[in-house]
Amino acid sequence: MTDIKVAVIGARGRMGSEAVRAVEEAEGLRLVGAYGSSDELGDLGGADVAVELTVPAASPDNVAWCVDRGVHVVVGTTGWDDARVAALRHRLEGAPPARTGSGVGVLIAPNFAIGALLMMSVAAKAAAYFESVEIIELHHPGKVDAPSGTAARTAALIGAARDEAGLPPVPDATTHDPEGARGAQLSGIHVHSVRLRGLVAHQEILLGNAGEQLTIRHDSFDRASFMPGVIGAVRAVADHPGLTVGLEKYLGLD
Repeated sequence: MTDIKVAVIGARGRMGSEAVRAVEEAEGLRLVGAYGSSDELGDLGGADVAVELTVPAASPDNVAWCVDRGVHVVVGTTGWDDARVAALRHRLEGAPPARTGSGVGVLIAPNFAIGALLMMSVAAKAAAYFESVEIIELHHPGKVDAPSGTAARTAALIGAARDEAGLPPVPDATTHDPEGARGAQLSGIHVHSVRLRGLVAHQEILLGNAGEQLTIRHDSFDRASFMPGVIGAVRAVADHPGLTVGLEKYLGLD
């Protein structure tokens, strides 16, 4: 069986360097390129799949470069809002065939940790049964975006579940909050971002009814926790032509 040829874009970052090691150690994968965020990508070393782990400002151009050259992409960079996702879907419609011979596949994964995917799945199922829900995401102070992609994705899933269940808006009597203490509001859900030295990636979902509370929490203490998801995505992306948002869809958790 031929090895899957993999390039990592953003290879000198914290996640990227971990991904480089994971690809080098994974059976059936072969690292053919490791690029910094500002490097010329060229032909990506002849890669079949690129893992894109840079910053929100650079990610769309990097992904477009790969798509236009028939390279599948696994994207871990956050900042992919609705407009960027729509533009990428349009680009994929006119993309050339993939180097592997199928249609080009792109996965945008807000989180690669299997535990985090299960957290989001459970929260979406629980959301229909609780009157109140809020999200607290906690990360290291080097993270450039807030809220996290995981929190935004979780809020979208919860909001959709509440809408489907016909629930009213989350109750909140706040009428005066000039400093934004109540946090951001995404899909009708309040999201609070904490940036603290010593943290890596953590999230709590608080769900409340009269007299009870359910707390769902996931903690990544090391970026190694993301690597099984990254490697699994690299192996699967060619089997999913077009755009997929959320690794949970590859795993049947959506």
